[in-house]
Amino acid sequence: MSLALVYSRALAGMAAPPVEVEAHLAPGLPAFNIVGLPDTEVKESRDRVRAAIIQSGFDFPKKKITVNLAPADLPKESGRFDLPIAIGILAASSQIATDTLDQYELAGELALSGHIRPIRGAVAMAWQGAQAGRSFILPEENAAQAALLNTATVYGADTLAAVAAHFNRITPLATAEAAADSGEEEHGPLPDLAEVKGQHSARLALEIAAAGGHSLLFIGPPGTGKSMLAQRLPGILPPLDEAEMISVWALRSLLPTHQQRFSRQRPYRSPHHSASAVALVGGGSDPRPGEISLAHQGVLFLDELPEFDRKVLEVLREPLESGEIHISRAARQASFPARFQLVAAMNPCPCGYLGHPTRACRCTPEAVARYRDKISGPLLDRIDLTVEVPPLPAAQLQAAEAGESSAVVAARVAAARARQYARQNKLNAALNSLELDHSAAITAEAKQVLAETLEKLSLSARSYHRILRVARTVADLAADDAVTRQHVLRAIGLRRAL
Repeated sequence: MSLALVYSRALAGMAAPPVEVEAHLAPGLPAFNIVGLPDTEVKESRDRVRAAIIQSGFDFPKKKITVNLAPADLPKESGRFDLPIAIGILAASSQIATDTLDQYELAGELALSGHIRPIRGAVAMAWQGAQAGRSFILPEENAAQAALLNTATVYGADTLAAVAAHFNRITPLATAEAAADSGEEEHGPLPDLAEVKGQHSARLALEIAAAGGHSLLFIGPPGTGKSMLAQRLPGILPPLDEAEMISVWALRSLLPTHQQRFSRQRPYRSPHHSASAVALVGGGSDPRPGEISLAHQGVLFLDELPEFDRKVLEVLREPLESGEIHISRAARQASFPARFQLVAAMNPCPCGYLGHPTRACRCTPEAVARYRDKISGPLLDRIDLTVEVPPLPAAQLQAAEAGESSAVVAARVAAARARQYARQNKLNAALNSLELDHSAAITAEAKQVLAETLEKLSLSARSYHRILRVARTVADLAADDAVTRQHVLRAIGLRRAL
């Protein structure tokens, strides 16, 4: 046989389009060519494949070898095609059986010794490739990750010789076992909300944000507990469900292999304020996910919000509304999910002590205005809850008792979320205007209060709907079917204007 066909997959953002690896042997001077829009990493696989085949005890054909990666207009990158190329050459030279090749998809980078190294995107490949009805042969480390999904039959292999023995029915590969949850390694024990003393309004806002999936901004002087509160939000959120877990793990598999972590804990990302727009939303010539996508189904915490470049913050506006980000480059386009929960913190002024009861502010009104103008009105309009975190006097701090633990608050959050999913199958923060009108069940008195507030404060239509979503969450926490005047007033009170 001089022609063999092996199935694999490329990566294009979160998508994993199928790739047919065709290996053809022809008479003539020995040569090894790879066609089908390969990048440098794929072209370099010629030397890795040749050495791996020889080191694995097989003969490398002394013929004109052409490997075609189809479709030809799809860019191919990374060393993931090493393994299917090697198997294609062995199949075309009749060194392995070909009767079961069409039942598998293969991916893996080969070492010169014939060992198989892990690759990026294995979980994304297995997630999207399961519908093709084929089994997967992946590097052992990646196979354990892909097996977590329970959506396809996955085999792990550590050498090229082991894969060849599997196709030759000498030593079948074992089905991969799911990797252990690495949540403790990723975050460690989650901090407890009981450690936060006082700050009842801020704690309430945090609970409401967790229950409805709302965005939240803390404003207060240094040392009042803004970052401390934000770090405790993951502890009161429910663990990832199966559907959320698959999308989060597929995104994490796109990271370099040494950065991949797989757990049921919700993501918590806290980029430094020097982060660029590309680092935040993703990008590059070969688009990779940014912080907002890595925070998908979790929390994105932006500390010292005005210290971020204004242009960087502006890129958050669209994904906050749509829950996804579309990245376009000259040669490639990619889309990544980005349904994250934004939590931010800032000082009231550059020195941090505007309005402090005991420390004088040194900032001029112009400096305060410039500081706050770093955050645009359209971005603030997309933040549901804006809460002041005031300093506590020493005597009050010492006398304050520990608040409710994260476990107690998490139980109320879970109950409120259960009400939302039973009513509308999504969180309140994700409701569009039509769904909100149907699900809010707002009383006439509450509607009048909301209309008066809209006119008095000159709020936008977006602000109106965001207040109504928060009021619906307040009602869900209280286990009330209707949104009343008290719920609306509470929601308005938690939307402090800068």
